[in-house]
Amino acid sequence: MSTQGYLSGCLPGCFDPEISLVPRREDRVEIPEDAINRMSAEAVDDAQELKSEKDRLQLLLELSGQIVSNLELRDLLRSVSSIVRRVMQCEAVGVHLPDKESSSLRLFALDSRSCESPGEDSWLEESYSGEQICDVFRTRESIVGDRQGSSQPNGAARDCGCAVPLISRDRVLGVLELERCTERGSAPDDVLALATLIAGLVAIVVENALADGEIKALKEQLTREKLYLEDEIRNEQGFEEIIGRSAVIRAVLRQIETVAPTDSTVLICGETGTGKELVARAIHERSARSSNAFVKMNCAAIPTGLLESELFGHERGAFTGAITQRIGRFELANHGTAFLDEIGEIPLELQPKLLRVLQEREFERLGSTRTLKTDARLIAATNRDLEECVKESAFRADLYYRLNVFPIYVPPLRERSEDIPLLVRHFVQHYARRMNRAVDTIPSETMEALVHHQWPGNIRELQNLIERSVILSKGPVLQVPLSVLNSSNGTSPDGARRRTLKEAEREHILATLKETKWLVSGPRGAAARLGMNRATLQYRMKKLGILRPGM
Repeated sequence: MSTQGYLSGCLPGCFDPEISLVPRREDRVEIPEDAINRMSAEAVDDAQELKSEKDRLQLLLELSGQIVSNLELRDLLRSVSSIVRRVMQCEAVGVHLPDKESSSLRLFALDSRSCESPGEDSWLEESYSGEQICDVFRTRESIVGDRQGSSQPNGAARDCGCAVPLISRDRVLGVLELERCTERGSAPDDVLALATLIAGLVAIVVENALADGEIKALKEQLTREKLYLEDEIRNEQGFEEIIGRSAVIRAVLRQIETVAPTDSTVLICGETGTGKELVARAIHERSARSSNAFVKMNCAAIPTGLLESELFGHERGAFTGAITQRIGRFELANHGTAFLDEIGEIPLELQPKLLRVLQEREFERLGSTRTLKTDARLIAATNRDLEECVKESAFRADLYYRLNVFPIYVPPLRERSEDIPLLVRHFVQHYARRMNRAVDTIPSETMEALVHHQWPGNIRELQNLIERSVILSKGPVLQVPLSVLNSSNGTSPDGARRRTLKEAEREHILATLKETKWLVSGPRGAAARLGMNRATLQYRMKKLGILRPGM
């Protein structure tokens, strides 16, 4: 069966060879040419609208990227203005921000077709915003040029496409101005709606940049203040390691500042543990010799037989056991500073050689006849009364006078009790940091007990007690074993403290001086009342650390 017959059989009446599947001319519907043109125009408009929408989305993406990019405000606004002008097809895009110096609105960034070179916008520094832009800033209301007229962002009359306030967190940061938006098919309302959306993103950019600038400015200010305060502390307190604000310690610091620039010999007197080595080091660091060596030696810690070798050195074979040549402390301290602690312990037979070093600046090594020169500055320290030692023939008078060129008396801790809280906090922080402890609270009753303690071991005793207390402290509160203070204070079981003979003598002299209104000599002076001569009283006052008020 043929295909035609098969189809005729299957679909009777549906297939007729006389019926053609192609529409006949007389059956065709003619579409008017203007309708075709209209449909084509609509298709083109739809395509252009899709492209514009795509460009707008791309604009929003680029602006969003600028929010988290470089926060340098002027560079940011130039980049943002360029993006907005390109997508909105504007003649120019400007950003107006408040000027802190002039308290007025100023054109801060501009991107235009006629000014695309970065070097051509230097005039922006003097470009203040027009009245309409200022109105937008004050009223928070946008304007469109077709409705409200033109604005003048830099003093020249220009047609303003629109001007929209930059608002973030209910705060007006500036104004975004778009000039002559020529995007096809953009009605003023559409331009304003898109500009408002863009202004919201630009406001975030401006806010972030301003916040970053404020943070940088605050950091710079804090850095300057920190350096200034550090300089002030150095100038006022003068010394990083010597802690204290009391009158007596300030007097010591003034003496250090006075003698440090010279090369004079200094004798530091004071009880053990008062920080005499810190004073010596402070003198060295503030002298012209600070870049050279600071060589220290404790004369009491060296056996008498080895003391000469330590000070002046020895040659090989100078004595049994001298298998090599040794350089002494004065040779090491050449052009620097030699600090001899506990100088009162130097034996009499060695003192003439030390005197020669001070007077002639020369010495010989042990076992050598060759004379060596030294330019070492000597700073000596002692807790002994060298004047009494001279009277007892235990110390050479000529060496004492040579050492006593510029004496500095370091007061004991009990005479500077107002410095104790500072020292306590300093040592607590030091040992807590070293032991990785979080001890930051000192009970008031503990501090009061520390302040009223007599501290016979002075700062060294306080330092050791605080170290022990930090070890014992399990939490943030400092736990000080106050029983140790009571026992070392000499407190009897009934709580009455027993005074030492030295303390009783000091109190008696102080009371007499107050009665005589600090008159020392004369028939009505304190010396006459105490039954001693003026020089002896002055010596006792110096030894006991008695200073006239205001000195």
